[in-house]
Amino acid sequence: MTEQKSLTPGAWAELLALSTLWGGSFLAIRIALDEIGFVTAVAHRVVWAALILWAIIAWRGLALPRSARLWGAFLVMGLLNNVIPFSLMAWGQLHIESGLAAILNATTAIFGVAVAAAFFADERLTPRRFAGAVLGLAGVAVTMGLEALLALDLRSLAQLAVLGGAFSYSLASAWARARLSSLAPEVAAAGMLTGASLVMVPAALWLDGPPRLALEPQTWGAIGYYAVLATALAYLLYYRVLAVAGAGNLMLCTLLIPPIAIVLGALFRGEALPAHALSGFGLIALGLAVLDGRLLGALHRLAPRLPRRDGH
Repeated sequence: MTEQKSLTPGAWAELLALSTLWGGSFLAIRIALDEIGFVTAVAHRVVWAALILWAIIAWRGLALPRSARLWGAFLVMGLLNNVIPFSLMAWGQLHIESGLAAILNATTAIFGVAVAAAFFADERLTPRRFAGAVLGLAGVAVTMGLEALLALDLRSLAQLAVLGGAFSYSLASAWARARLSSLAPEVAAAGMLTGASLVMVPAALWLDGPPRLALEPQTWGAIGYYAVLATALAYLLYYRVLAVAGAGNLMLCTLLIPPIAIVLGALFRGEALPAHALSGFGLIALGLAVLDGRLLGALHRLAPRLPRRDGH
């Protein structure tokens, strides 16, 4: 079941740092896409992050995985957690605002409820979780808008691609719990990124040709940000926050990422999201709050203190 822990000031700071790193990745990826193809953009992300994590593993003297079965699990994890979602979302960002992509990305936790209920006996779909998932899916419909739901144009396909990436993340979480939970987090992250690199590098060479080194400084800066900070460092920080604050509090990170991405997109790209997208995010956030359960618990505890109509 979802673990709940109290947040210390230090845990809050790390949670905010992780949210900022991932929130900024949407802007960085969009900047890189101005000059390189989305497949090459993803290849840069997984290759550099993998190299950095393997260097950290060597520095810490951690045991290297040698089992062929384990490397097969890494490959599946790399597909589900990197290749598919990174590629779908990067392609989607060519056609929608980075802030909108971040909002749709928040549905990962919504999909995760259904996936966990399907695969794990201790994650049954309770009425509260069902209500949270329904609210979240309603938020998706509002975010996309009636026109996008009725006409499958390029913009609506881009939004569906981001949703597909979010669903792939939820499958990856289930796979990691079933196959990789006994590994050191650094090794699990490096292994999956290596598996993803084995797919993305040939794909980039085939679709985009040899990588170009003569890129604009802002492009290299964006690649450095999303590969080094928002992937390698963020994975290390994610596992630290998970250990210190618990899985339940990581739901707060899901809520914080979209506002950060929306603000950065507005400041640096002049993005302006339609009102229905912001309203939809409100519904998604409400759904996440219901899934988390603490808001309902606080209201329940507060209810006995509220004065009744008879004045008592």
